Amino acid sequence: MQSNRGLYSTPRWRLTRWLAEPGPGVPGDIRAALIAQLYGSLPVFAAGAVNTIAVAAVIAGRKQTAPFVIWLVMEIAICLARLVVLVSAHRAARLQRPTPTDLHLLLAVAWSASVGFGAIVSLASGDWVVAMLASLSAAAMVGGICFRNFGAPRLAGTMILLSLGPIVPGAALAGEPLFYIVFLQVPMYLAAMTAAAFRLNRMLVTTMRAERENSHRAHHDALTGLLNRAGFVEVLGSRLAKHAERPFAVMFFDLDNFKPINDTFGHAAGDAVLKAVAARVRRMLPADASVARMGGDEFVVLLDGVTAEMAQQTGHRLISEVALSYELSGEMHACIGASVGIALSPDHGADVAGLLAVADAALYQAKSGGKSRCCLASIETNLAALHRLQQGSPTDKVASAA
Repeated sequence: MQSNRGLYSTPRWRLTRWLAEPGPGVPGDIRAALIAQLYGSLPVFAAGAVNTIAVAAVIAGRKQTAPFVIWLVMEIAICLARLVVLVSAHRAARLQRPTPTDLHLLLAVAWSASVGFGAIVSLASGDWVVAMLASLSAAAMVGGICFRNFGAPRLAGTMILLSLGPIVPGAALAGEPLFYIVFLQVPMYLAAMTAAAFRLNRMLVTTMRAERENSHRAHHDALTGLLNRAGFVEVLGSRLAKHAERPFAVMFFDLDNFKPINDTFGHAAGDAVLKAVAARVRRMLPADASVARMGGDEFVVLLDGVTAEMAQQTGHRLISEVALSYELSGEMHACIGASVGIALSPDHGADVAGLLAVADAALYQAKSGGKSRCCLASIETNLAALHRLQQGSPTDKVASAA
């Protein structure tokens, strides 16, 4: 749930953290996605900036007094600063560097305050054409503020208040009784738009949570919580695309003598053993290793930055760990084994299908040699893998001798 342009830093300052707070209990990845939405795009920013600068310039040209010149200068300076921050943030996010999120949020608040300043000085001027133009501009900005920033409803509410709220004291300074209707209109409008921002925020977070859960279900095994086949293929493909030159190992393993557990104790016992195997393997491997259940009693591991010797050592440790006894219901215990096949990248393949097929063939060789063995891919397994690829089954279930 990350922005397509990259990852944007969460705010660090107390004030900006408060402004960007999306609500209680929002997961970190969703918070990061909401921060990315606050940056928007250059065309969206340009539309608002051109509008407010043009309005300030037209009014300053008409009145040519200090308050309106100050307003125009403020608009130009703030919009230029926001443009610089926006461009630098997009570039930093693409390069995976920290982004100036705190400054971005403060400049957004400053811009809305500048819009409000223009509204109040325009109403106080007594020039009804100027007052109408500035007030319309401020009201027009509120919609954009709400629908662009509702990922951070406190920020949206603050910006709406600062841009439109000054119309109320401005109407009082104008001295025109007809304007007093805004004492009723503006507070109601502020409350409605702010409430809309909070409602939209809740809807967005709910939708993002659902997307997050659906994505997790699509890429993870429901029984063990490990990656599933689709999730592992995606991880492996990403690993090959980003750091193809760095060595890593793909380790296929499946369980020896697992079928008798289902036959003797039932599928519930078999499921319990599979979950226990997943937990043991996950604990013994490094935190950055990717582990997947490919289906049935077949698993696969992606182990980064290892040599052939290190991969084989890990394979033997995995066999020893899996071979420990499993406690079933009551006083019943079950014992199983594991066979492991290892393929190394780039030595044994440089694409997803090839690596999986080679590791699968190495696993077949390990099981054929007597089970509970660890086999590193060789010329023979590479040829076997090539044959399996030609048959169109690069990751078929290894034939079980159990």
